[in-house]
Amino acid sequence: MDKEIISAKLETLRRCVQRLKDKTPESIAPLLDDWDLQDIICVNLERAVQVSVDLASHIIADSDLAAPSTMAETFEQLERLGVISVDLATRMKRAVGFRNIAVHAYQKINWSMVFSILTTRMEDFRSFAAAIARASHL
Repeated sequence: MDKEIISAKLETLRRCVQRLKDKTPESIAPLLDDWDLQDIICVNLERAVQVSVDLASHIIADSDLAAPSTMAETFEQLERLGVISVDLATRMKRAVGFRNIAVHAYQKINWSMVFSILTTRMEDFRSFAAAIARASHL
C-alpha cells in the first residue's frame, strides 16, 4: 500500500470537504439562483466522491478481495474488509448515486437534496477519511 498516494488523496478529500463547508450558504435560496455556486458545489461533491472511490480502490487492491465492478461496490468491499461500517458503506453508496446524477445528468439535480447533503452529510466524508487513515496506519 502506497502511503504517499493515500495521504495525497486524503488531502484532496479534506480540501473538497473544506471548500464545500466554505461555500455552503446559510439557506437554500442562494444555491437556487447562483449558477457559479452550483458549479463549485457540484464539482467539489463529485471530486469528494471520486477520491473516496479511489481511496477505497487502493485499499481493496492491497487485499485478497476481487476488484469491485461498480463504484458503489467499492464501499461494500471496504465494509467486508472491516475498514468502514455497514452504515457508512450505505451512506457512501448514496453519495455515488448523487455523483452519477451530477456527472451524467440522469435527471435534473434537486438543489434541496444538495443543500441537505451539504448541511447533514459532510461528516460522512470525514468519517470515511478517518477510517482510511486508520486502515493505512497514517
